[in-house]
Amino acid sequence: MDEQSTQQTHTIIPTFLRKSDQSSSITPHKSLHVFRRSRRRCREGPNMQHAVNDCVEKKEEEEEEEEDDDKEEIEKKIHALQRIVPGGESFGVDKLFDETAGYIVSLQYQVKALRALTGFFEKLEKEKTKFGG
Repeated sequence: MDEQSTQQTHTIIPTFLRKSDQSSSITPHKSLHVFRRSRRRCREGPNMQHAVNDCVEKKEEEEEEEEDDDKEEIEKKIHALQRIVPGGESFGVDKLFDETAGYIVSLQYQVKALRALTGFFEKLEKEKTKFGG
C-alpha cells in the first residue's frame, strides 16, 4: 500500500491544468486552445473586416502601380529599340521585333567578316616583317 500511495502523490500534472495555488510563485498558464480561441475573437468583428478591406485596397493599389511601372518600362525599351534598329520608328511592335532579330543576325555576320579581315591583314603584316618589308 505504501507503493500505491507514493505513486499517487508523484503524479505529474501539467501547470495549465493545476488548480491555482495562491502560495505558489508560479502563475497558472492557460491552455493553448484557449489562447487560440481568444485570438480568433479578436480577428472577427466589424473592425477586423474594415482592416481587411483596407489591406485589400492597398494591395490592389500597389499592383496597379507596379503594372503602370511595368508598362512604362516596356514602352521605354520599345522606344530604345526603335532608335537602334534602322527604320524602326516606322514599324509596329510586332514588325519591330522581327526587324530587330534580323538586324542582330546581320550584325553578327558583320562581326564575323571583320574578324576574318583582321586575321587576314595580321597574316599579311607577319609575312611582310618575315621578308624584311
